[in-house]
Amino acid sequence: MAKKKKKELKDHGVKELMAQARDLDREIFQLRNELATQRKLDKPHRIKEKRKNKARILTILTQKQKEAV
Repeated sequence: MAKKKKKELKDHGVKELMAQARDLDREIFQLRNELATQRKLDKPHRIKEKRKNKARILTILTQKQKEAV
């Protein structure tokens, strides 16, 4: 998944954002597991990138939940 802008994420629904967050969790887990077993990654910056994308998604989800209340 490429870096998504804040405006692009706001257009998505809550369920879709939650699914994206779960997918990012899996990808982060796989990258960390690969790092632990092989002691190196081809593109180690991808872990940080995916963590930031997940944080963006969770921030948007929190904002949407606050608006709903």
